[in-house]
Amino acid sequence: MTPAIRALREMRIAFTPHLYTYEERGGAEASARLLGLELHSVIKTLIMEDEAKTPLVVLMHGDRNVSTKELARQMGRRSITPCKPEVARRHSGYLVGGTSPFGLRRDMPILMERSIAEVPKIFVNGGKRGFLVGLDPQELLRALDPQLVSVAIEKPSA
Repeated sequence: MTPAIRALREMRIAFTPHLYTYEERGGAEASARLLGLELHSVIKTLIMEDEAKTPLVVLMHGDRNVSTKELARQMGRRSITPCKPEVARRHSGYLVGGTSPFGLRRDMPILMERSIAEVPKIFVNGGKRGFLVGLDPQELLRALDPQLVSVAIEKPSA
């Protein structure tokens, strides 16, 4: 049982488990493809940091990227950058590719792309690679009380 599952149960959040074969560097695209989900409903949990190395969590649609410049502007920070994998693990307690917004090792501000709340059912990492949990985004809002932001940008075509 992952820390995320423990946290979901403690908060009495209904969820559905979804296991898939993890693909190294496959990201949200691989999990959506393997589980037959819309990429827009698969939510990435990203560990980032500001110019003072203060960590924060950003929740973003799988089919979008984060405008770190716009995120920094909305937060009143000089800059926001993704953490290196080993730093992200130290902050979150999770391996990159298995990071959940639930059951984090330390308290960090959680920011969520505003439009995630409009998706009927979202799929976030369940705390290990190859494992998503499906839940109502309103439950995530209730449990984590994230700051809502509008920082999504289109992913460049491959």
